[in-house]
Amino acid sequence: MHILRAAEYRSMPWKNGGGVTTEIAVSPSGAGLDDFDWRVSMARVEDSGPFSGFAGIDRTLAVLEGEGMVLDIAGRLPVEVTKASAPLAFPADVPTQATLIAGPITDLNVMTRRARAIHTVERLLISAPTEIRADADATLILCVDGGFRVAGAAPAQLGPLDTLLLGLEAPELRLDPVRPAMLFVIRIDRIAGND
Repeated sequence: MHILRAAEYRSMPWKNGGGVTTEIAVSPSGAGLDDFDWRVSMARVEDSGPFSGFAGIDRTLAVLEGEGMVLDIAGRLPVEVTKASAPLAFPADVPTQATLIAGPITDLNVMTRRARAIHTVERLLISAPTEIRADADATLILCVDGGFRVAGAAPAQLGPLDTLLLGLEAPELRLDPVRPAMLFVIRIDRIAGND
């Protein structure tokens, strides 16, 4: 179990130079934009415009802050993504245009290299003790709002934008919210033969 604190995340320019992204975690450690197996990040989107393209990458996007945006993804009908909508999965290597609904937003991006890993992203609102199983090669629990304590042998408390990173061998955890907490649970599995 590793706690990733928001104050320690690494910021860098977008691939297309149009903004700044904050990297929460990447595998392998220290990988760049062209050689990661998986990457979890947040981005501040100030203006409407095109998304960066990532060849061979699958992406899931969720809105953390702001009114949201409409995504025009090649081959699909435009879709509105807001704080209330489910995380949206789409290929990161097709042309994608974002139109902000009402001002800047912050979004969550989860990306996996299609030949090496797959992922799921689930939004949870917890107001009572909740059990979480680390049933993937990597499980990340991002606290968006509120806060929670991790019960057990190594108790810890997480606040807004802190992340808990768990490996496959991690025991089932109990999260005790200190106030109602909005979380994203990200599960990433390596594809067999790519260990």
